[in-house]
Amino acid sequence: MSKPLILIGGGGHASVLTDIILSQGQNILAVISPCEIESRSVFAGIRHIKEEREISEFSPEEVLCVNAIGMLPNSEQRKTIANRYRSLGYRFASVIAKSAQISQFSFLDDGVQVLQGAVIQAGAVIGAGSIVNTGAVIDHDSVLGALNHIASGARICGGVTLEDEVFVGAGATITQSVNIGRGAVVGAGAIVNKNIVSYGTIYPPKPFLRVKE
Repeated sequence: MSKPLILIGGGGHASVLTDIILSQGQNILAVISPCEIESRSVFAGIRHIKEEREISEFSPEEVLCVNAIGMLPNSEQRKTIANRYRSLGYRFASVIAKSAQISQFSFLDDGVQVLQGAVIQAGAVIGAGSIVNTGAVIDHDSVLGALNHIASGARICGGVTLEDEVFVGAGATITQSVNIGRGAVVGAGAIVNKNIVSYGTIYPPKPFLRVKE
């Protein structure tokens, strides 16, 4: 039997993860968040801890944590949470939706989150703490570093390499064999067919709108 879980974070991403976890019959002992969570019905009946220091009542040997902080471009919060709790001896559970399609010949590191309808093909590698969001596709032989976020509907084609902490926005496409440097941001809807340097940013061109007079 898997260890009971402690969720860190109580926002929208946390609510999606909670829904997946509960649907799989796993036990969530508590949600740690300084914000109010009671307005989200998915958290009903789960203990709410507002003070992070109260994590100490749970032994690292007896529970697993879930990093339920979502990821935004250039945000360090998810990384900070991961580093802080690991320094206290806690490990992170992966959360995999039943409707995700994951090849048995892929590799997912610790703490990976794969949401509903996502596809991960043969030979793909997903680094620790990364999020493959709703309906995203990671094609064959692509390698994602740690703490990547592949947003809803994004497509990573075959043989792509993403270094650590890359953010790929909703509906973006990265074409075959492209390399994306550490900390880069690919905006929603962008099509990337060339390499991006570390901490580089690319967004799709703004559409031209003709206004009738």
